[in-house]
Amino acid sequence: MPDNRLALVHERFTEIAGSEHVMEQLAIHWPNADVFAPIAREEGIPAGLSKPPYTTWLNGVYNAIGQRSYAPVLPMIPLAFRHMKLQDYEAVVVSHHAFATQVVFATDAPVIAYVHSPARWAWDPELRAGEGGGKVGAAILTALSAVARRCETSAAPKLTTVVANSTAVAQRIADWWGRDDALVVHPPVDTEGFTPDASVEREDFFLLAGRLVPYKRPDIAVRAAAAADVPLVVAGDGRAMDACRELAGPKTTFLGRVSHEELLALHRKARALLMPGIEDFGIVPVESMATGTPVIALDEGGALDTVVPGKTGLHVASGTDDEVIDGFTTAMRSFAPHDFDRSEIRTWAEGFSRQHFRSRMQEVVDAVL
Repeated sequence: MPDNRLALVHERFTEIAGSEHVMEQLAIHWPNADVFAPIAREEGIPAGLSKPPYTTWLNGVYNAIGQRSYAPVLPMIPLAFRHMKLQDYEAVVVSHHAFATQVVFATDAPVIAYVHSPARWAWDPELRAGEGGGKVGAAILTALSAVARRCETSAAPKLTTVVANSTAVAQRIADWWGRDDALVVHPPVDTEGFTPDASVEREDFFLLAGRLVPYKRPDIAVRAAAAADVPLVVAGDGRAMDACRELAGPKTTFLGRVSHEELLALHRKARALLMPGIEDFGIVPVESMATGTPVIALDEGGALDTVVPGKTGLHVASGTDDEVIDGFTTAMRSFAPHDFDRSEIRTWAEGFSRQHFRSRMQEVVDAVL
């Protein structure tokens, strides 16, 4: 099938994060495919798209409110997906993490859903705690969660193929959608931009990198480093920054956002990267492993696919917050970087490369057609 007969549909282009990098690689692999999203702004469109995405009537509303936030238009996004103009394509590949699978109601073509995760905020009440902005906001979020669950469960049986980005996400799809046939294709990692350098010496610090947002649990890493009395470098920013600063010990340094070059140097020098939260997959840990650096991760979510205990890092047993903090504290106090082979870690990380992702997705589409 010529790739101009393929449509690529993304949740929204409002900022660039992991799911946008997935869409970018799909667009690079199929450069003549048309790309669709309900709303988009320039800052949220990855550079790898060969042409601008097609948007919907909802983008006019998004523009009218100044693109300050997509939250006001969220309730209308399912409708925008259901009325996308997708009738003339032979196959549709969807990048989903909330409402995008609603396109099954806009086309008779086979729909392949690449699922970053079912909408965890909709299915897991704990993730909504403290996110609603007071009683009114919490009530709105609860109502929107019910809509998201209905949208996902109504679309799930109609999807031709479901692809999960990790084993943990495949399990959520089975539990929440009733589809136990999800394939696992790990998302693309920039193993060309994150590389080892044997001339760089390890330094005496652990690294926490990425967005500082509550669900990633940066507070656990900060508290554990203080309890272990070990140096911790935090590279990243987010709304949990102030709370983390209040919890930090004297050996924790906050750098805020850093350049790629600075981040690469930090990964290469760190004793280990910390991954204290439950990630759907977790791009940052694999980037760190691509530089040859081991990872200390919670034994849940994507880390079960990416971190191999004794080979590429360590797992910390899940439990209560205090138990997890104790686990990370113990792991950092006793951690010996020289027990891990940089080249072996790098070789493992190469299995998550962009090229590998593109090849696997081609196989998925070929199997459907």
